[in-house]
Amino acid sequence: MIRHPDNTNLILHSGSTFQSWPVQEDKGPFIQQYLNRLQQTMQCALAQYPRVFAFRVDLRLPVGIQLPDYAYTNQVIERFIESFKAKIRHNRNMARQLNPYAHGSKVRYVWAREHGQHGKPHHHVAILLNYDAFSALGKFELGRDNMFNRLVEAWASALGLSVEAISGLVEIPPNPYYHLHRDDLAGQAEFFYRTSYLCKSATKVFVDGSHGFGCSRS
Repeated sequence: MIRHPDNTNLILHSGSTFQSWPVQEDKGPFIQQYLNRLQQTMQCALAQYPRVFAFRVDLRLPVGIQLPDYAYTNQVIERFIESFKAKIRHNRNMARQLNPYAHGSKVRYVWAREHGQHGKPHHHVAILLNYDAFSALGKFELGRDNMFNRLVEAWASALGLSVEAISGLVEIPPNPYYHLHRDDLAGQAEFFYRTSYLCKSATKVFVDGSHGFGCSRS
């Protein structure tokens, strides 16, 4: 058992798998507790919904704009998550006005806070939703009523800025989404492999009092 040198409560994990799930071995070592929480988040989503819409998004801070102090702490990602949850609730409330049987969706998530080469933090996020409620990100254009714009609006709200001021700071990586099925272990393994990147030890900073990783609790 090898403990993280900067946080001895955390255990490092190396190798190509974690509890039979594949991980990006070349990005390791990983933090065992983070991998475990990723696995629990995925399983909780699939226990509630037979199909899950899971996707990746990266959130960056603007350059040359005065930001509140909390933008450099965990509070900013917490504000993003709460704003995004509110937008999902609003969407489902509107959907139920048109169709009382419209599916709801709990928001489950995993995030990693990392420091780049210039020392400014950024966040990698994976979000898991009920596929019967949401199944696409939509066009990556501002002003549309789609998932991409909910992400942009939530990040703008978290930073206390306008949508225009954060243009380009909500990045959707290549091949960003997965349609997970409860009985499709191969598809789940692909998502776990992709998202294991968030659990790597490198670029996590523990000395400033902020956590480097977080996820939904149930």
